[in-house]
Amino acid sequence: MTSDLNELMVIYPEKLWLEISDQAQEHAWRLSKQKSYSHTTASWNAYLNNLSLHIFLAWLREDPDLRETVNVWLDDEQLASVWEVVNGTMLTIGDTKLVLIPSDKSNFQELRIPQEWVDIPNWAGNYYLAVQLNLEERWFGVWGYATHQQIRKDAKYDSLDQTYSLDVEDLITDLNVMWVAREVCPVEKLEVEPLSISSTQVDKLLAQLSKFTFYSPRLDVPFEMWGALLAVDEYRQRLYQRRLENQKNNQVECSQMKANNLSQWFENIFEVGWQSFDALISSQQKTLAVQFRSDATLNDLRVKKAKLIDLGMQLGGTAVVLLLGLTSELDEKISIRVQLHPANEEIYLPPHLRLILLSESGKILQEVQSRSHDHLIQLKKFKSYPGKNFSIKIAFDDISIKEDFVL
Repeated sequence: MTSDLNELMVIYPEKLWLEISDQAQEHAWRLSKQKSYSHTTASWNAYLNNLSLHIFLAWLREDPDLRETVNVWLDDEQLASVWEVVNGTMLTIGDTKLVLIPSDKSNFQELRIPQEWVDIPNWAGNYYLAVQLNLEERWFGVWGYATHQQIRKDAKYDSLDQTYSLDVEDLITDLNVMWVAREVCPVEKLEVEPLSISSTQVDKLLAQLSKFTFYSPRLDVPFEMWGALLAVDEYRQRLYQRRLENQKNNQVECSQMKANNLSQWFENIFEVGWQSFDALISSQQKTLAVQFRSDATLNDLRVKKAKLIDLGMQLGGTAVVLLLGLTSELDEKISIRVQLHPANEEIYLPPHLRLILLSESGKILQEVQSRSHDHLIQLKKFKSYPGKNFSIKIAFDDISIKEDFVL
């Protein structure tokens, strides 16, 4: 057990804190890889939800006072169709429905619940648990919970990302209160407006929403239509299968139409999207600036530029920053340093992210892969003569973004 976990138990004794074992992580990753997803947000979603589910279920089933059967709301196949488009998992204990909303954000300040778990009648839960997974320190925590009634009454609704949120300070922190309430009070009857959709609308929505994207299409149509579609297992499963088919039928590698001309960088001419490091960091994370400036291998480079790379994971907060540094050598070659950093105030890169150097013909020259606690990954410094072409690819599973360069 880590010292940080022990400290949390002392500081917040009323909250639930559990250790994340190697076995739990391996089990969750294996389950996540058994199912296919059309975009990387969904793959990471599945991992976090599987991990949360595994740890919380094990804890529940060790409770000798819990005499009711604990069930996962859906089977594995149907869970995949949920995690393809939305974060969260539901458990049932008798007539009580618990919704786990996991997050791996290091700065955990609020319970943010996707609208689906509140306003779809058969998805709505009695209790919503704010779960934080700290993969670096290897702990699982429940900061508290809120009832459905509390969410509808007190939560802030964000129409831009269709979520309800409550600050951590507004949550009920002691899970024992929830267990006692279940014993002494009847299960709350949830008041949720019914949603309906016609067969014609279903066909149109499936055609629109099953198109290949690097993100969940949950915000692409009005919630009333989206919620009604997801509420029916058959429709949701069809959407999931069609998105997988379209993902396979599309070229999953997105490359730039025009190569980035690095020779022009020495003349302060840059393609759209490339920014000075400080300009990018001012709108992203300050910790990255400290890491960058303390890197002696980059301080001597003449030109340094950064670009925010969106792998379609922005809803999960896992966009990344690609850094390139250049310097001219005496032999007329150009030295190139390439690094990949987390963005959006994250401290660590998502694991299993690959940074790849390709030759002009597409041959892999270098490749590195992130682990669960990597602040950055980088390629070995390489040199080339002006006029040469190469590419940098950032990949996760079968989905990748490729930037082409010419010196």
